[in-house]
Amino acid sequence: MKKVFLHTLTIRIWHWINALIVIALMITGIQLRVPGIEEIARKMAVWIPEYSVTILIHKYTGYAMALSFLFWLVYILVSGSFRVHYIPRPADLPILGKQALYYLFGVFQGSENPLIPTAEGKFNPLQKIAYGSVMLVITPLIVFTGILFSDIFFFRGVIDWLGGIRLLDALHVVASYLFLLNLIVHLYMCTMGHHLFDHVKAMILGFEEMPEESPSKH
Repeated sequence: MKKVFLHTLTIRIWHWINALIVIALMITGIQLRVPGIEEIARKMAVWIPEYSVTILIHKYTGYAMALSFLFWLVYILVSGSFRVHYIPRPADLPILGKQALYYLFGVFQGSENPLIPTAEGKFNPLQKIAYGSVMLVITPLIVFTGILFSDIFFFRGVIDWLGGIRLLDALHVVASYLFLLNLIVHLYMCTMGHHLFDHVKAMILGFEEMPEESPSKH
């Protein structure tokens, strides 16, 4: 086995802090969106905060997400990670189809991963598309619409210019569902290392152990 360094300490710390922020937003978001959830929680003997408290938690956790996103954006631009890891290259095109077939069929047949993650290129073409979409489209949309929702009277002019509160709500909810879908896929993909928790360990320790000869499943 060989050790391949994939994640800097800065990214690892950011990742776990951001994960806590996302979990808090999803839990409070469910309470805000699901009618009668307080009654459901009461019957199940599960404690949840008052609705007004949940609004405040969601609001200020949303501000934390905005800061987290800005930190990530500045870091990947300054460190050069954006150009290296997030921008698809012409060389990715021949691998794109192979990577899709691997995820759809090959991984269940014990096939080898078409691309071995390295410090110089830790994301395959599909991961670049997925992470790029989440971090550069969906997350900014959630943050932007959430900030407008944080004070609809103060931002009333901007909200009306964008098409009104209903459109803003629809954009925020759709972006949230897309984020949730990505999270589910992300958690599943975390189990596809050479061993079950290899990817999780890599995000804690920074490096991942891989076979010397054959590519690891990713």
